[in-house]
Amino acid sequence: MHIWQRRWRNFRNNRRAFVSLIIFSVVFLLSLFSELLANDKPLLIKYKGEFLFPFAVTYTDRFFNGDFDTEADYQDMFIQNEIADNGWAIFTLIPYSYNTVDYALDKPTPTPPSWAHWLGTDDEGRDILARILYGIRLSLVFAFLLTVLSSIIGIIVGAVQGYFGGKTDLFMQRFLEIWDALPQLFILIIVASVFVPDFITLLLIMLLFSWSGLIPVVRAEFLRTRNFDFVKAAKALGVGNLKIMFKHILPNAIVATITYVPFLLADAIVALTALDFLGLGLSQDYPSLGDLVRQGKDNLQAPWIGITIFVVLSCLLTLLIFIGEGVRDAFNPRKELGRG
Repeated sequence: MHIWQRRWRNFRNNRRAFVSLIIFSVVFLLSLFSELLANDKPLLIKYKGEFLFPFAVTYTDRFFNGDFDTEADYQDMFIQNEIADNGWAIFTLIPYSYNTVDYALDKPTPTPPSWAHWLGTDDEGRDILARILYGIRLSLVFAFLLTVLSSIIGIIVGAVQGYFGGKTDLFMQRFLEIWDALPQLFILIIVASVFVPDFITLLLIMLLFSWSGLIPVVRAEFLRTRNFDFVKAAKALGVGNLKIMFKHILPNAIVATITYVPFLLADAIVALTALDFLGLGLSQDYPSLGDLVRQGKDNLQAPWIGITIFVVLSCLLTLLIFIGEGVRDAFNPRKELGRG
């Protein structure tokens, strides 16, 4: 049996990790299609014999016999009556987007769970379930991008350190010690005081402090492998350093690196949530899970907010930890085949 097939079988036999992977994949896929599940715009409209797709195409108020050239407000009774008189509309399962304010609430915000808002609303009248759905997508996409970019940089730097060793390794180790000692929180405070970071800016700032996470693992693997006979034979045959590093040695380091990826994802989600909670991350225009944590703290009289976001974050991080443990066991050469 191929080694990767054996590893996949070991992972699949770990029932807890395999079920966690299935649940995590389903949640991630659902969050990717948040616009089709939670939106204040209809999925499909038949208006005067014409089929419209408002969730993907912008239609003006004047298009529906209104008076303005701005985008149509499908929560407006005039627009709804106009569509009902000339056709029909199909709305999403959750008729609210992450930034939709429900002005028809009959109670002060935040409102408790109801048939209209299954998990209630926040202190601005926005649907919590919709914000969680969009927030999970934002957090996971951010975590995936941060993990991939930091892993690429960390693998390259760790490979250079471990392969060349000597003064190169010594100099880079001292540089890493200085770099890791920089006060990350203070730098973020300074940046947040100058301007409100957007998605790309915050990703680059976080990348500055997260790329060194995999360096010790990759460096140790290259230091161990560079003296193996197949590496010495490749050097004797005149093979270039880059080819030896990334074709012959890197596959051995990748095995050790993969086991850390789920834990890096969990760390990235926690970091983004914490920064948004402290007000140093994304602006309130983004559907952030950290913003819901902050609202749970500020609205103790509305316990459904704090309980909901606690359950969501706990389940999300627990799934990633279980997946990480399963991957670690699957890549463990001492792990017996078929044992979960």
